[in-house]
Amino acid sequence: MAQIEATEYKCPNCNADLKFMPNTQKFGCEYCGSEFTQEEMQQINADNPETVLTEAEIHEQQEFEEHTNLYHCASCGADIMADDEQTALFCYYCHNPIILAGKLTGKYKPDKVIGFKYTRENALNCFKKWARSKWFIPDDFKSQEQIEKMTGLYVPFWVADCNMKADVSGIGKRKRTWTSGEYRYTETKEFSVERQADISAEGIPADGASKIEDKLMEAIEPYEYGDLKDFSMSYFSGFYADKFDVDKSEVFPRIRERATEAGRKIVNNTIHGYSSFVVTSENYNIMSTKWQYAMLPVWFMTYKYEDKMYEFAINGQTGKTAGTPPLDKTKLKLFSMAVGLAVAVLGFLFGGALL
Repeated sequence: MAQIEATEYKCPNCNADLKFMPNTQKFGCEYCGSEFTQEEMQQINADNPETVLTEAEIHEQQEFEEHTNLYHCASCGADIMADDEQTALFCYYCHNPIILAGKLTGKYKPDKVIGFKYTRENALNCFKKWARSKWFIPDDFKSQEQIEKMTGLYVPFWVADCNMKADVSGIGKRKRTWTSGEYRYTETKEFSVERQADISAEGIPADGASKIEDKLMEAIEPYEYGDLKDFSMSYFSGFYADKFDVDKSEVFPRIRERATEAGRKIVNNTIHGYSSFVVTSENYNIMSTKWQYAMLPVWFMTYKYEDKMYEFAINGQTGKTAGTPPLDKTKLKLFSMAVGLAVAVLGFLFGGALL
């Protein structure tokens, strides 16, 4: 058996400690599930030397700690950030009162931010337009009291740039048909197809807020990263921000899934000229991940109906809307009865005319 060097490695995807796994003879991360050979880790560490915070970055973290307040909701557990000029009065999620809980540490300082482009008035117009197309929502879902709960919220996102190795094998088939005399012939040729590639998938987002549905945040994508700016507390003025409570190691499975799908599309685009292609084996291994912690703008609103919480969101940069509307069963029942009555009346009238 080969001798394994007693070297400590950090996961290049989530920075957790890697452990040697005798069954695979690889180094594995128990947090994000990544696996690497010793040779791969040595190469990764050579390409990515350890970085140290500069004096300016340390100063920025201290400024963030001094001027950011943390508010806590005792009802649902949400934590809300606001600058020291903004006072948070209610929870954006459950609408209960919240209390000042103290300051934040520098690790919660975002790297990047996209400022709001849609004003509150723009957001309300988007919501009203969306609500008009939903016939069976409760009336108070569109009430002024409910609309006032629309909150301008910076949602914490982990934005990942992934470098991966792709290794794909499959069978490509080409079919040719022709007719000779009274017979039709089909010729099928099979080809072994292989692809190995280094792929970079950039700007893959995953929200780091457990209180907000992941699918809802994905539904209002994409964000235009050309507007990403270095974070400044001035962006918080007049808005709230959610504190991330889902670490990058926890969101990495979602990142890996989306990066793999992006890699698969790139590889598939190189396979052409076949009538069909069947994958026999594929492996997309993310070798390293560069992370940015970004605050992205969302107009957010929740609504409780029959003990269930419904969420509505608007991309604060592009205006894209998404949400699951509550269903007023009384309205639906009345509508169904009206339709049934109309059908019965028409049947009576036309049926009587035929007699």
